[in-house]
Amino acid sequence: MKKLLITGSNGQLGRAINLELAGSSEFELYNTDVAEGDGIHSLDITDVDAVTSLAREIKPYAIINCAAYTAVDAQEKDRDLSYKINAIGPRNLAIAATDTGAKLVHVSTDYVFPGNASKPYTEFDEVGPVSAYGITKLAGENFVKQFAKDFFILRTAWLYGDGKNFVKTMLRLSENHSEVSVVKDQLGTPTSTKELARAIHTLLPTENYGLFHATCEGDTNWADFTEEIFRLAGKDTKVNHVTTAEYTAKNPQSAPRPAYSILDNYMLRLTGSYTFADWHDAIADYIKNLNI
Repeated sequence: MKKLLITGSNGQLGRAINLELAGSSEFELYNTDVAEGDGIHSLDITDVDAVTSLAREIKPYAIINCAAYTAVDAQEKDRDLSYKINAIGPRNLAIAATDTGAKLVHVSTDYVFPGNASKPYTEFDEVGPVSAYGITKLAGENFVKQFAKDFFILRTAWLYGDGKNFVKTMLRLSENHSEVSVVKDQLGTPTSTKELARAIHTLLPTENYGLFHATCEGDTNWADFTEEIFRLAGKDTKVNHVTTAEYTAKNPQSAPRPAYSILDNYMLRLTGSYTFADWHDAIADYIKNLNI
């Protein structure tokens, strides 16, 4: 069986990858994360020697990098850690992948764009991150392009799955709040880790390498997304639609958020690789499986 080295396997996407490939007769998973756990081996992706040593030991068919530092506000004050995890980590994995002849799957973000567009961003549009998170994730992309030979970079957005995420936060707030205030002027596409894992599984055996946008189809804003979450979960919590300026006046944030981060899965469409589910269908499936 082909071995897959998974980093960040205890995160939302890592868990989704494990579910997607559970019982596979083609792939054997070697799960890693910063902390050792049940079936999870400890690996610090910021340590190039540790990464290359492990890759040489298990000789993976592919490395799937689900590890990232995603605390957007915290990174404005701790750029060193941000660069280590989001840039140096992917660099090390790219070096190890090339050294062992493995493919590399790297997951990036909509935050590499400035967020001032008026139509969905394609893979050919100019980047311009405005936060430490976006800057370091773009650096990670560039390192992968520089050091990896066979790679897939997938930019995704507004991710939710098994773990801490916006959907669960809103549902938790609905338990003891009659109303919540959510921004209405940030546009994007909620994306299920289940769908992203399927896309990765589809690309993995191919030589369809390169940069891909990988989000569910359609778009919305955070306030409308919250209303859909509550509708599907049978919650009657009221959603107050507020502007980013109004929200940040009461909830100061260190990092700017892109006002417009809708991604067009242009390369997936051009190459006929994978078609994501509409975001409405994906969130309905997710809420149903939460058994609320």
